[in-house]
Amino acid sequence: MGTQISALDRFTADMRSLSKSYGATVALEDVSLSIRPGEIQALLGENGAGKSTLVKVLSGVVRPDTGRMTLDSAPYRPARLIEARASGVSTAFQELSLVPNLSVAQNFFLPGSLRHAGGLISVERMNDAVTQVLAAYGVTDVAAGATVDSLSLAARQRIEIVRAMYRQPKLLILDEPTGALADVDWLFGLVRRVTQQGTAVLYISHRLAEIRELASSATILRSGRSISTVALNDVSDADIFEMMVGRRATHSLAPSRKPEVRPRVDALVLNDLTGKGFDSVSLRLARGEVLGVAALEGQGQRELFRTLAGQSQPVSGQIVMGGRPVRFKNPAHALTLQGGVAFVAEDRKNEGIFPHLTTAANVTQSVLRRMARCGVISARHEARSIGNVAPQVELERRYLRFRIGNLSGGNQQKALIARALLTGAKTLLLFDPTRGVDVGTKEIIYQAIDRFAEKGGSVLVYSTELAELIRMSDRCLVMYDGKVRADLPREQLDERELVALMTGHAG
Repeated sequence: MGTQISALDRFTADMRSLSKSYGATVALEDVSLSIRPGEIQALLGENGAGKSTLVKVLSGVVRPDTGRMTLDSAPYRPARLIEARASGVSTAFQELSLVPNLSVAQNFFLPGSLRHAGGLISVERMNDAVTQVLAAYGVTDVAAGATVDSLSLAARQRIEIVRAMYRQPKLLILDEPTGALADVDWLFGLVRRVTQQGTAVLYISHRLAEIRELASSATILRSGRSISTVALNDVSDADIFEMMVGRRATHSLAPSRKPEVRPRVDALVLNDLTGKGFDSVSLRLARGEVLGVAALEGQGQRELFRTLAGQSQPVSGQIVMGGRPVRFKNPAHALTLQGGVAFVAEDRKNEGIFPHLTTAANVTQSVLRRMARCGVISARHEARSIGNVAPQVELERRYLRFRIGNLSGGNQQKALIARALLTGAKTLLLFDPTRGVDVGTKEIIYQAIDRFAEKGGSVLVYSTELAELIRMSDRCLVMYDGKVRADLPREQLDERELVALMTGHAG
């Protein structure tokens, strides 16, 4: 009789001494990581620490230069994503891998049950099959026949997660899976369910509270190297931060900026503004003020921001800037009126960056006309302009010449914030501006917002993280069912009260 090996004695995935370089840039250096069946292990590190590259290696998107990998003790060397999936490794990527112009069902493409006798794909059977899969994972509000680009980012995130899970993989990789989700309990329930079936889960997140609730251990990367694998019960958040960045944490989510006492001058006023998804919204945003918006997914906040950015038109009501009624024809027009409005969207991959251009070109995209002389961009003017904003978000000069698509999510987000600052707009609309970035980059973004407001700029900001809203906001609006239900000053901001209001209940 053969010797039985328990789950505690074997690894689902075992990676040893992985290295990967892109030219002179070392992305991974001697990285090792092991994960057992049914284990939830976190992968932690700053943006640029190598997490994304490691995920790509495990997923078959890129091949390591050196090192070895095994899956269930067998050699594992995927050359493509489809090979990784066939081997039992499934990934829900942070920058979603769904094809936007295809339907939800087409993105799943369930083989084996979708063809008529003539060999043609039955759209009806495909939609029915995917509808059943979605329902099995608690997703009942998304139509299988809907095109992906018609869905909200949160809905797309859920589809990405379910598509990875339904394959019943040996190793499930979740890369910042709650970045756009308001209902994390839905995800946590599913993760626990698949681990009970023996699936190993590698969970990447910058939200340490989530990590502690879900994972038992964590592997920490810094500068492309694996620093340590630790039991989470044995280390504090400060210990984790120090391992991630090489120094003790100095930041805090406590409010750091005290608004100056100055005569109130309204920068933006909405009078009973109604549009698709929101109804009779009234608000006042003063110069030098940061106004937060708290809401669960789908309460009209996204549509409100897009209307204020000029991406869609209101049905009724009034937008007033600088004391004058305005109507934005498009985002470029919004930048030109009464000091200007600049918008940073949540989905940087599809609505923010131009991945094949340099970081410098991405930062200057909104001001190209201003830099042109006789139709030619002045390199000197471009360098001087970028030099004024890049330090505000600690965007390193060396990254400016790199293709932005090759940078970490945190550096991409810094570039988008820098682009908004470079426009010279007096009002910023920031929709989940720290989604999927590390704690250090979050603090840099907080400080940039603080400085902008201290100089008299106005900020309307939405975040899925309530602690973050409390940290940033002078006041906070709560939206529910398309309406503003509360307007709370900073001294009344409390997570429990906000949650009660966000779910339609009084505190």
